[in-house]
This record gives sequence, C-alpha cells and structure tokens, in this order.
Amino acid sequence: MDFGRLITAMVTPFDGAGEINWEATSRLVDYLIKEQKSEALVVCGTTGESPTLSDREKLQLFAFVKERAAGRCRVIAGTGTNSTRHSIDLTKEAENIGVDGVLLVVPYYNKPNQEGLYRHFAAIAAETSLPCILYNVPGRTGVSMSVATTLRLAEIRNIVATKECLSVDQITQIATACPEDFHVYTGDDSAGLAALAVGGHGIISVASHIVGAEMTEMISAFISGNVGEAGRLHRQLFPVFKGLFDCPQPLPNPSAVKYALGLRGQEVGSVRLPLVPPSAEEADFIKALLES
Repeated sequence: MDFGRLITAMVTPFDGAGEINWEATSRLVDYLIKEQKSEALVVCGTTGESPTLSDREKLQLFAFVKERAAGRCRVIAGTGTNSTRHSIDLTKEAENIGVDGVLLVVPYYNKPNQEGLYRHFAAIAAETSLPCILYNVPGRTGVSMSVATTLRLAEIRNIVATKECLSVDQITQIATACPEDFHVYTGDDSAGLAALAVGGHGIISVASHIVGAEMTEMISAFISGNVGEAGRLHRQLFPVFKGLFDCPQPLPNPSAVKYALGLRGQEVGSVRLPLVPPSAEEADFIKALLES
C-alpha cells in the first residue's frame, strides 16, 4: 500500500480539562485533509502524545479518525510500544477497527539489541495483515535500528516502509538496498527534500499541520523535475521546520505546533503533563515565526 508522499503525524486535541476534544478532532481531520493536503494521518504517534494516552483512548481515536476521514486519506494507527505482546494486542484491536496501517516505534527504555529488534517487529507483523511502518527515532528511544536490521525486516511481506529520524546517510543506505516496493520516509521536516533526493519516498511530518500545502508543492516540484523550485520552497519553509522544535530553545514536540495551530484558528488545546505549553518568550517566537 502506498500511503502517499506527505503524511501528517497528527496532534491529539484536548479540552480545558485535558480530555480528548472530539469536536476539535473532527475539525482538525478536515483541516489537515482539505487545507494542508495530508495524504495520510498517523493517529496516536509521539506527536499525538501517545505516552499519555490510555489504550482505551487510542482505540477511540483510531475509530473516530477513520470514520471522520471517510476514505479521503489513509489512517495509520500508532500501535508500537516497548512490549511486543502489548504491541500485538493493540495492533489486532486497530485492525478490527479498520485502520489502513500501523506505525511501530523501536522499543524505548529497555534498549533491545538488533536481534531483539528484528524479532519484535517480525512477531507483530506475523499477527496482522495490516501494512506495518517501522519507526526509528533514537533520540527518543535510546537505541537505533541499524540499516542491516531494517533491510532484513523489509523482506517481510507486510512491513512496507520505515520512518527514519536519523541521518540522510541512513536513508540513503536503506533506499539503495531495500526492495522496490519498500518506502523510506524521513520524520525530520528539515531533511525532507534531501531525503527525496537520495531515494526517500516522502515525509511523515509535524510542520504539515501548518505548511502542509506548501510542502506538497515542494514535493510535487521535485518529483516533476523542477529541482530549483523545490529548493526555493524548502528554503522558504526551513525556518518553520526548525522553529517548531527550537523556539528559541528546544521545546518538546508537540507543544509548539499545538500553539501554532491555535494561532491559525485550529483550537486543539494544550499538552498533557509531563509536557508543558510554550513560555511567554516561546509563544512570542512562534507568533513571529508564523507572521514571517
């Protein structure tokens, strides 16, 4: 299955009490599809604050977003955890709901070795017919999946893609040696154009909440051979790509993008503890970033 070139890792809207705001979730899904041109949505990924969502909330969100999307885009459920059994159970529940695929993060904190990583993902894939996307984000998990392990997993029928949040070098190596129908995505907005240039398929993005339509233009320009225009758009968008994470100092995702969405008229509420909203200085930076 092709999930498209631009996938948004969707935030989870909360109300003033920190509960899921279903009305705001409906509006957000429509906005991301219609205005920001998202071809697929990741629900309950890290940007969706998955560490602070219960399994019940995750399953409710999978079902709600799938129904609201109504076939207008693919829905990818974040079902990966650092427990293989738990990941299998959550993936089976997501499959029963009818999602289009699952995103499986490298197990965090327990830091398995490469053989453990292979067996973890292979075990989950064996228990579902859904397309599985691997998610390698060593800055959050404390362990990195190697190119060799990724390529091993790419041979499994329903492991169809990987989201890489490491270097363009790693994306290059995977794209060079993986099966033709295995897709490599970058999870780093600022590396999107570079990833495409070395054989990456697309971007699983945070910035697409704010500049998704422009990112689609950039991707389309590159795919059509207009590399100069793609570069111009990348340079124009680069401050947003970086600013949503460094504003003006590193701010844990999705605090900045949730605040930015509010400035754009998409009220999605704040973040759940242990995350905190932007400080006054950070809020002023985000306002100036969007105004520019």
